[in-house]
Parts: sequence; C-alpha cells; structure tokens
Amino acid sequence: MAMENDSSVTEFLLAGFTDQPQLQLPLFFLFLLNYMVTMVGNLGLIKLICLNSHLHTPMYFFILNLSFIDLCHSLVITPKMLMSFVSEKNIISFAGCMSQLFFFCFFVHSECYVLTAMAYDRYKAICKPLMYTAAMSPQVCFLLMFGSYVMGFAGAMVHTGNMVRLSFCDSSIINHYMCDIFPLLQLSCSSTYINELVDSIIVSTVVIISSFIIFISYALILCDFLHISSAQGWSKAFSTCGSHIITVALFYGSGLFTHLKTSSVGSVAQGKFFSVFYTNVVPMLNPLIYSLRNKDVKLALKKTLKRIAN
Repeated sequence: MAMENDSSVTEFLLAGFTDQPQLQLPLFFLFLLNYMVTMVGNLGLIKLICLNSHLHTPMYFFILNLSFIDLCHSLVITPKMLMSFVSEKNIISFAGCMSQLFFFCFFVHSECYVLTAMAYDRYKAICKPLMYTAAMSPQVCFLLMFGSYVMGFAGAMVHTGNMVRLSFCDSSIINHYMCDIFPLLQLSCSSTYINELVDSIIVSTVVIISSFIIFISYALILCDFLHISSAQGWSKAFSTCGSHIITVALFYGSGLFTHLKTSSVGSVAQGKFFSVFYTNVVPMLNPLIYSLRNKDVKLALKKTLKRIAN
C-alpha cells in the first residue's frame, strides 16, 4: 500500500475529543480506565476460551475472533486518543494516519462479517441441531473467519487507497481524535466525489449484506421459537441468542448513527462524540456481555481460578 501522494502535508494534527481544558484530565482517566477494562476483558476471554476444552466450539471460536478484533481495534485507536488529552500537540505522520485509517477500516469491516457469521451459526444451532456438527465443522468455521478477514482487508485497501490518492494542501488539523474517513475528506484540496461515492458503495454493501443475513437468520430462528411451547425452551433459546443480539444492536446502532451524523455538513463534532461508542464502548462491553450472560464462560472462569489457586 503506497503511502506517498501529491500532498504538501507530511503530517496531521489530531484535534482530539474536546478542546475544553478543564475536561482534558478527567476524560484522560475515564478513557484510560475504559482502555484497561477493554484490554483485560478481551484478553481474559481469549485466554479462557483457549484454556478450556469445553469452549472449543464454533460459537466460542467466533467469540474468540470477535474479542481479538475488539482488542486490536482498541490498540489502533485508543493510545493515540489518550495522547490528545495530555499533549499540547497530538501529531501523526501522513503514513501513520493512513495506517491507522487502514487498520480501523479493516477491523470494523471484519467485525461486521464476524457478527454475520455468528448469526448464521446461531441459526444452524437452533433450527438445524441435528446437522449442526457437520454444517459448522472446523473447516467451515475457518473459511467463514478467513473470508471475514479477507473482505475486511479488501474494504480497508479500497478506503485507504482512495484516500492516499487525494491531495492535502492547506489545513492539516483533523477535527477528530483519529484518522477517520469523513474528517480527512473535509481537509482535502482535491475533488472527493469519487471517494464519497466509492466509500458509500462499500459501506452500504457491507451493511446491506450483513444486515440481510443477520435478519434472515433471526427471522428463521423466531419462526422456530414459535413452535416452542415450554417456558424453559423459550428461556434457553433467548439465552443462546441474547448476547449476540445485544452485540449486534450496539455495534450497528452506534456505527450507523455515527455515519449518518458525520456524512451531513457541519456535524463532525456530533459524529466524533457518537463514534466513541463503537471505537471505545462496544469493544469494552462485548467481553462483559458474553461473560455475564453466559453460564459456560462463568464455569470456565471458576475452573481456571481454581487451577490457579491450587
């Protein structure tokens, strides 16, 4: 991926989350706490899944990859964000900015596809239980994950490649705490029509495809639920899907709301605020959702703590 273009700008200045001095230190500690919880939560969940054989199932294979993506997502965004609260000038090189943009897009796109694969997995587990082992074999799970990362990589390459071809001549101040697509487009002194068109097509395609598969999967699951007469059966069904539904709602809800805000004129500040949810809050909440709502994870945690104590 080329990092050179016709820009006279060789580095950018990240404006950060807020320009109010009295909020800098409190926000630094707030987001530092968020970062620590995110790291511990996702690393802990990954380790639990790896160490406990009863969690070596397709569902937990996808959860492990989701935690890995959230972990990497935070590593790409949060450290630079924290610097903006304590440094006078939060400078990032052109190459560094393009790299951050690439990995940000890569992990966001990959998470979309992983959540889609998880919905398909839940459909097979609930609606086709007798065929589940064959349908979700290790080879199939690997291909689904490999495809998620490949599609994420392809989307990130297009986003970043389109950004690299632009020229940045005048202002070098990015009105954001990270190198995001729309704040960068606003700085360009060349035409951004192609970028906006391609970016919209890519984002719309990812959202439409993943949303359609998730919707169909849960529509079929709901139809299957209607044949369940016992309260215990309903409870088991909802406990199986509940965590994933919450995760999908948080991720897609915050991401869509952010995109709608930042794509309109003069609303970058609002988009910056709402983007915190899918760049910082969602990666922190995902391991908590899958831990607190999951009996298998709780059991694995107890077993692991006993082994450590003994």
